[in-house]
Amino acid sequence: MRGLRAGVAALALVLAPLAAPAQSLSDTLVLAYDTSDLLSQQRNLLAALDEDVAQAVAALRPTLSYFANVSARDDTVNGTSSTGSLGLLLQWTLMDGGRRAFQIGAAKESVLAARWRLQNLEQQVLLDAVTAYFGLRLAVQVVDVSENNLRLLTQQLRAARDRFEVGEVTRTDVAIAQTRLAASESQLAAARGQVDIAREQYRLATGHAPEGVLPAPPPTPELPPTVERTQALAVQIHPSIKALQHDIAAAELFVQLARAQRLPTIDLSGQAQRSEPDTQSLSITLGAQGPLYTGGNLASLGRQARANANAARAGLAQQGRVISDAVGRAFAQLQIARAQIIASDQQVRSAQLAFEGFREEAALGARTTLDVLDAEQELLDARFGLIEAQSNAQLAVYQVLAAAGLLTVDHLGLAVQRFDPDVYYNAVRTAPATVPRTSERGGRLDRVLRRFGRN
Repeated sequence: MRGLRAGVAALALVLAPLAAPAQSLSDTLVLAYDTSDLLSQQRNLLAALDEDVAQAVAALRPTLSYFANVSARDDTVNGTSSTGSLGLLLQWTLMDGGRRAFQIGAAKESVLAARWRLQNLEQQVLLDAVTAYFGLRLAVQVVDVSENNLRLLTQQLRAARDRFEVGEVTRTDVAIAQTRLAASESQLAAARGQVDIAREQYRLATGHAPEGVLPAPPPTPELPPTVERTQALAVQIHPSIKALQHDIAAAELFVQLARAQRLPTIDLSGQAQRSEPDTQSLSITLGAQGPLYTGGNLASLGRQARANANAARAGLAQQGRVISDAVGRAFAQLQIARAQIIASDQQVRSAQLAFEGFREEAALGARTTLDVLDAEQELLDARFGLIEAQSNAQLAVYQVLAAAGLLTVDHLGLAVQRFDPDVYYNAVRTAPATVPRTSERGGRLDRVLRRFGRN
């Protein structure tokens, strides 16, 4: 009975249309990965490239087609007559200088390149989710600080009015306090508006609006010890580098394909036909053909293929520079943010002491209301700077990972069902006539049923 209840609960989870809104950073990343329409789009484009391999494989095979026709004739000599024919046509290219083999190889290299580009897109989706998460947390923290500042300024305005009533301060002091309070209210309204904007950015990144307060993120992942080692690693493992390497391999195969265009082809064709009235025929033809003069077209195709291959190599070299630059800049941003944390923390402590001292001195008449408000504003700015630096430092770690090609579900250890590009590729790479397809929800249901032994 307990197993049945567990099975029903699991089935309810499988059939639920939407997942629960994400709360932690890990939940945010999982939700972004599972619900991304960008990833869904790229996966379908990858499936379309898989079909290019199937079509190239199918070109190696013979084709069989049928034909049928009926005609009628009416003339003054023979009267009305009709004829009809029905037949089969077999066509098979036996040799083509390796053209179809090169096309298969190029299609496979294009598939591999697309797989690495999909992984690169996965990194961007995860980085967008991280950015949205820290952006929303920062916006909420700014609101909290702004609300505390508003309460403090409200108390100071009340105190200024009380002191004005007893003649300790002038009306100018009260006006200054009112001005600062109004500015704080405006700042708080803007901060709350930024929270709404950050919530929409979170919804865009994950597909769901957050509920409740986002908890503090876990400790940031480990990074390579130096920027130089990170750059060296990045130019070896980054998905965009891997994709361009396969682009070069495909371009080289197209160069060989252009050369093979000059070679002859040998074709086999057969035709079986039955015509009315009562005529049958069967023919088999073995033929060869090859180019003698093409007006320079084949030479142009060869030069074009070599130029594309050279361009792909240059693109790979440039991408190496771009990645090294991105890693260096991300590391620099991380160092800047960490240095700002230290400086801002000291600034907050000093500004807090100054504000408390100014407030006590103002109570004794040694400081003006403007002095106290200026000190309070410096403390507020220091707090804003500290929380922003802390957020930037945490985000910069993930930016370094993305720049190095390490912001992946495997490296982060996310609990997601990893997309396997081999599943569809293996189903179509031999160009079968039909491929069984299972919907995503149906596949999830089948897995749960197998788990409980009910399939």
